[in-house]
Amino acid sequence: MSLKLLANDADDLKIIASALQDAILRVGDIRYDPVARSVSLRMTRFRHETKKAERVECGVRIDGVMGLQSRGIERGKPDAFMVMLDMTFEASDAPAGSIDITLAGGGALRLTVEGLDLLLSDIGDSRKTKSKPDHGAA
Repeated sequence: MSLKLLANDADDLKIIASALQDAILRVGDIRYDPVARSVSLRMTRFRHETKKAERVECGVRIDGVMGLQSRGIERGKPDAFMVMLDMTFEASDAPAGSIDITLAGGGALRLTVEGLDLLLSDIGDSRKTKSKPDHGAA
């Protein structure tokens, strides 16, 4: 089963953020197109929605992006890997606001957006993985 989810409000984004928790992405797979005002992310997400230890490649497209800032990301190392922890939306002048993406190790992305317009889409089939995220929950 492939996921294809659209977020147009903060509640929608919470669902997508939970699907993307523990996703692995490369620095070089973050694409910002200021002319199209979009950001695309290509990553491999852990399929928390199944009982199996599986990952699936996915894409995230965010439209209406007016700016992108990063912290703790070495953009000169496109092959460096990062792990996504969370994604939140904070309205500033509704519907405009910012999407904050929190990464393991202190990295972060902040996208200034006209409104929340985000699409998550799985690409291809899932594959088994030996590594299962462990957040210390008993």
